[in-house]
Amino acid sequence: MSMRLIGAEAACGVNVGGASTFGGANDVRLVNSGAAMRLVTVANAADTTLGSITLAPAEVTFLKKDMTDQIFAAHAEVLGVQIQWS
Repeated sequence: MSMRLIGAEAACGVNVGGASTFGGANDVRLVNSGAAMRLVTVANAADTTLGSITLAPAEVTFLKKDMTDQIFAAHAEVLGVQIQWS
């Protein structure tokens, strides 16, 4: 399966105030570009945490979320980009 990039990769915000909806995308590709484990959190529009995961160094993962859900990470080394599966 392939994916289409529908935005520019950017560092995740480091708190819920800096969180991003990634353009309202339902699918987001994340990569931990750092050398340490990093926590990634998904929150809803009311800033309530819905869940979190830990990314290992150099790990890539894909998250499915609602359009208004927002993502932030424990460090700006976590990069994200909105995608569309094709």
